[in-house]
Amino acid sequence: MAFQIPRGTQDILPGEVERWQYIENTAREICKLYQYKEIRTPVFEHTELFQRGVGESTDIVQKEMYTFQDRKGRNITLRPEGTASTVRAFVEKKLYAQPAQPTKLYYIGPMFRYERPQTGRFRQFVQFGVEALGSSNPAMDAEVISLAMELYRSVGLKKLKLIINSLGDADSRKAHKEALIAHFEPRIGEFCSDCQKRLTQNPLRILDCKTDRDHELMKTAPSIMDYLNDESRAYFEKVQAYLTDLGIDFTVDPNLVRGLDYYNHTAFEIMSDAEGFGAITTLCGGGRYNGLVQEIGGPETPGIGFALSIERLLAALDAEGVELPVDQSIDCFVVTLGDKPKDRSVSLVYELRKAGLTAEKDYDDKKMKAQFKAADRFNARYVAVLGEDELEKNMISVKNMESGEQKEISLQDLAAYIKG
Repeated sequence: MAFQIPRGTQDILPGEVERWQYIENTAREICKLYQYKEIRTPVFEHTELFQRGVGESTDIVQKEMYTFQDRKGRNITLRPEGTASTVRAFVEKKLYAQPAQPTKLYYIGPMFRYERPQTGRFRQFVQFGVEALGSSNPAMDAEVISLAMELYRSVGLKKLKLIINSLGDADSRKAHKEALIAHFEPRIGEFCSDCQKRLTQNPLRILDCKTDRDHELMKTAPSIMDYLNDESRAYFEKVQAYLTDLGIDFTVDPNLVRGLDYYNHTAFEIMSDAEGFGAITTLCGGGRYNGLVQEIGGPETPGIGFALSIERLLAALDAEGVELPVDQSIDCFVVTLGDKPKDRSVSLVYELRKAGLTAEKDYDDKKMKAQFKAADRFNARYVAVLGEDELEKNMISVKNMESGEQKEISLQDLAAYIKG
């Protein structure tokens, strides 16, 4: 039987994995600048965490979760997103009691959703996200958005579009919810079954429906902007002012609705404007969730965050034709002629590696010409040739592959010479 990879997953092989490492390292460096610390949570959690944390009315909970029973009959779910797990850890480990607040965290890891695979979307995908817990200051909203924008710009993306909206506080959302129900209820039978369920559960999610997005009632639906109270309006205006101060362009879209139930106040998405990127242009989404910590059993704690797919980021890079500056060269390839030099090359390569240099040698008894070809494949900066005569004199011939300069030096000076 020939085994094949499950649909919606991928093998990331050498040559490609270096691009992933570059992005992940860039994300970690930016988080260090912003003082976000890494958190690592389990790949699976109790199902109820996502039902309560993500929301019963969401597509993720209703259609996309990988859920199973363990041997004790407990319902377990492979995590479909990172926020609920991060907040669970924040509550369980009492991070809210630490003196340094707000608590600023980031994560990078695999998530799992059963959805139709398409360009940049997989059933197992890698998500990078940040969560800032403990501050209700609109400056924190601007910081989180700026961090996401900085990552995309740092890897070379230029064709970006930031969309923001306010979902308002609890009172604003209640008034808007009532208006949406009154608007859609008389003709809800014309909508898909999902929208019919959402009418009473969370009518705001109707606006996010892909099936009925062209229905005439969508265009005339009440705007949240008309129901923001003074406090919510002032908060959103402050967020916009801070983004302007940071030089970050944005567009306000009153119809922007995030697909998770826990959002309030600021919601945002970053999209790719690159030609040929695809019908789904969203790269990143996030927003404020001031009630989520309490929903998961913690104290009243405001929060805001975002998450992005590394796969989508890579697809956007490809669409813009951006080449990442990934160095796949090595410092030195050791070519040997004869049995004794071949034996000596084992410890010689080890010495180079101990000195902090990337080094490789032939392990297949290739001829000299084939060894030089191997050095080319490794894109070696230097090729060191060790023959019987050189070994007898404790010398080695070293060639700079860029300049073509060739020099004979003592074996013990090889590492220093390459470093110099």
